[in-house]
Amino acid sequence: MVKSSMSRMLAGNGLFYPIIGFASFIAFLYLSFGDLWVNYSKEINLSFVERNGTQFYVDGKVFYVNGWNSYWLMDHAADYSTRPRIRTMLQASAKMGLTVCRTWAFNDGGYNALQISPGKFDEKVFRALDHVIAEARRNGIRLILSLVNNLQAYGGKTQYVKWAWEEGVALSSSNDSFFYDPSIRRYFKNYVKTVLTRRNIYTGIEYRDDPTIFAWELINEPRCMTDPSGDTLQDWIEEMSTFVKSIDRKHLLTVGLEGFYGPKSPKKSIANPEVWAADLGSDFICNSILSTVDFASVHVYPDHWFHHKNFEEMLKFAAKWMLSHIEDGDRELKKPVLFTEFGLSNDNEDFEPAQRDRFLKMVLDVIYKSAKRNRSGAGSFFWQFLVERMERFNDEYGIVPWENPSTYRLITDQSCRLAKVQGLLSTQVEHLKNFCAPRN
Repeated sequence: MVKSSMSRMLAGNGLFYPIIGFASFIAFLYLSFGDLWVNYSKEINLSFVERNGTQFYVDGKVFYVNGWNSYWLMDHAADYSTRPRIRTMLQASAKMGLTVCRTWAFNDGGYNALQISPGKFDEKVFRALDHVIAEARRNGIRLILSLVNNLQAYGGKTQYVKWAWEEGVALSSSNDSFFYDPSIRRYFKNYVKTVLTRRNIYTGIEYRDDPTIFAWELINEPRCMTDPSGDTLQDWIEEMSTFVKSIDRKHLLTVGLEGFYGPKSPKKSIANPEVWAADLGSDFICNSILSTVDFASVHVYPDHWFHHKNFEEMLKFAAKWMLSHIEDGDRELKKPVLFTEFGLSNDNEDFEPAQRDRFLKMVLDVIYKSAKRNRSGAGSFFWQFLVERMERFNDEYGIVPWENPSTYRLITDQSCRLAKVQGLLSTQVEHLKNFCAPRN
């Protein structure tokens, strides 16, 4: 009754609709620009990560990475209902001593698309990426930002080819034309330039000038199976890595490789998981040795590559796989090697929870031993970390780390071990100084 009387009174004075209109305007401002009132000014002193030979350095000290993948950060930041998950993930990871997150800086042509069509961007989604970077900075976390997907998820090269086909300029409908079609190359270069020169609305810093970004990754898991010789992909990597460096010489750059050895490699038959791995159009050494590529990337998924090995056999292979690439980093590439994805599926027929911890421990132990010996194995990234109530985004590799005590312990132990080798980073002091002391 009170509400009804108040409405009649306001309406009678001609104030009802102006007040409702003003309230709607305020609501619009909040939904559109609400983050502008969020305090991103917490003073975090981040320096650019540099590379000298086979090691990364920060402020003159060697830097080893205990990292993770949460590819979904920008997508979730684009919706205010899911945006709080970004802070939850980054804060929890910082408390575990994690230092770098690998995530997508692309979403082409789908829901919450950053790039709606070639050269056309959704400002709302760009602000979501701004938010991710600003929030990472607040928590002392650096980011590896991947620029396109070889796979179809979130658009990828398939979407670029579709755009060119719809515009009538495509040379072919093959997904691999992404790598050689001149029109598509122009699409991608325009995208890269737009992202690298973006000025973050929250920090005021252009992406190419922001040390929060650890590195750029050209493409997630590139393959060009229509040219198993590797020449097509190699040409694309040379052109695009040179283009990135022409815009941004402050940040490190990697390709985004899985680590397979190509048909010209002497390791193709002794280190690859199976024969098919040499025919994917990629080559770990040739693709990584370019002067415009600062470090190499490798993925570790033995249960995805093999279907007739038991867990013990896969574990043994994964260890040899890692050591082979660290050897390459030391002897051939003279660059750091990051294992930017590794995981064990819980959908395997013989899966037991203890197997995942054993696999994770093996990977972390290889990195720790490499760090102790000043070798090129410079870090690893779990695939993938989620927060609560994200089952829809789980791909059978997902972990909510603080819900798994044994896994949580493995992660934090690795943070402490690496801190003991390199010393505490300024961003880790708050969380690890007392946390690690009882373990040393």
